[in-house]
Amino acid sequence: MKYNVDEKGYYGEFGGAYIPEMLYPNVEELRQNYLKVMAEPEFKKEFDQLLKDYVGRPSPLYFAKRLSKKYNTKIYLKREDLNHTGAHKINNTIGQILMAKRLGKNRIIAETGAGQHGVATATVCALMGLECIVYMGEIDIARQAPNVARMKMLGATVVPATSGSKTLKDATNEAIRDWINNPVDTHYIIGSVVGPHPYPDMVARFQSVVSEEIKWQLKDHLGRSQPDYIIACVGGGSNAAGAYYHFLDTTDVKLIAVEAAGLGVDSGESAATSVLGKEGIIHGSKTLLMQTNDGQITEPYSISAGLDYPGVGPMHAHLYKSGRAEFISITDDQAMKAGLELCQLEGIIPAIESAHALAVFKNKSFKPDDLIVLSLSGRGDKDLETYINHFNLA
Repeated sequence: MKYNVDEKGYYGEFGGAYIPEMLYPNVEELRQNYLKVMAEPEFKKEFDQLLKDYVGRPSPLYFAKRLSKKYNTKIYLKREDLNHTGAHKINNTIGQILMAKRLGKNRIIAETGAGQHGVATATVCALMGLECIVYMGEIDIARQAPNVARMKMLGATVVPATSGSKTLKDATNEAIRDWINNPVDTHYIIGSVVGPHPYPDMVARFQSVVSEEIKWQLKDHLGRSQPDYIIACVGGGSNAAGAYYHFLDTTDVKLIAVEAAGLGVDSGESAATSVLGKEGIIHGSKTLLMQTNDGQITEPYSISAGLDYPGVGPMHAHLYKSGRAEFISITDDQAMKAGLELCQLEGIIPAIESAHALAVFKNKSFKPDDLIVLSLSGRGDKDLETYINHFNLA
């Protein structure tokens, strides 16, 4: 079975480009050019150079000794939290800003939930001197104030989305609306492996540097280039797509995708798409999606703004449906405890998104000689207030 995208933009039965006619020229221009541009030696050179000198790649692959001891297995953390701006998001925004420049676009729009993608987009726009407008749900603006301040300091205009649940889904709707109204000079930097083809594939390719590094770092550390397991949290799913990318067809590498169960899968306050989702179309692609019986999108909930999305990207929908990846749902409380545990065992404060992935060790047992790589997708500075409130640390 094929786990990557086909020439029509589908992962199995998921993907495609279900877009209003007015968006067709924008999406089509991108589709016709993205692979050509990415293959240009000049593009690759500039992309690699910026990842090295600006982002600080390669990110370390760190053996978490005390965590491994506690769970009696071998746990390596892929330290995306050490990237410039504090998460994996920057890998993709660097790639897309270079793409936008080559397509002659000088105005950049983006959507953001936790604010990490907004910060990463504002960062690369400042780097390249391009106008930047970031759409963000009103609720997310309130709970991610430091990231909003960062975006403004970087010169971006932050526009609140005040409709619907006032979170990521609604910010995405606003960004799409903007793009329809400004088709000629604007590039939409989507922050995850969601949206119409070619976005899921393009974002996955830019993030695939993560699994590329994992391969040679394991070889350097241990003389083998593949782990037994790769674990990553999944909202839209770009950090997971990047961590899985070069292992998709290597079926003896087991993939674990961790979703946000919120207050519990059956609580009505959850974002566990694999369990609660049905096939549907959201933001231009066919995927698994939380919806009512008559097809209305239901509101997701998670303590982590970055996992608070009602669907998953089409690659992950396919990995779930085909059984290639095991999906595990983790509650707010389990994630928060796992985050605190990493702080106290390894001296690393993880983003709450990444803490969901860490909670797997309490919920699944591994063999002592299993080699596990966990994508530590972001750092926890942006979540300090949530940690403080949850554990009464003030």
